[in-house]
Amino acid sequence: MATNDENGTLLIPKEKKAAVKPPPMYQVLLLNDDYTPMEFVVAIIQEYFNKDRETATQIMLKVHRDGKGMCGVYPKDIASTKVELVLTHARKAGHPLQCVMEEA
Repeated sequence: MATNDENGTLLIPKEKKAAVKPPPMYQVLLLNDDYTPMEFVVAIIQEYFNKDRETATQIMLKVHRDGKGMCGVYPKDIASTKVELVLTHARKAGHPLQCVMEEA
């Protein structure tokens, strides 16, 4: 709010700079199931998460052994889009593969 000093000069207060925080990041995870073929999971990781075959295979094995594996960390909108793309692709191929996101 502007005010006047004793000479009638209009004084405009300095605006406070808003502290800008980086957006929260989200992990995109694939969950293990007993039906989705391992090769399909590797292909999904390569296609949607830009991983080479060796890295995709390592992630797939982590999913298989530990029940879940992280494919990447992204801002919320990108993570959400990747989850939807993976789920859509899996359903069209007839696989029950689950893909979820959680805050990193």
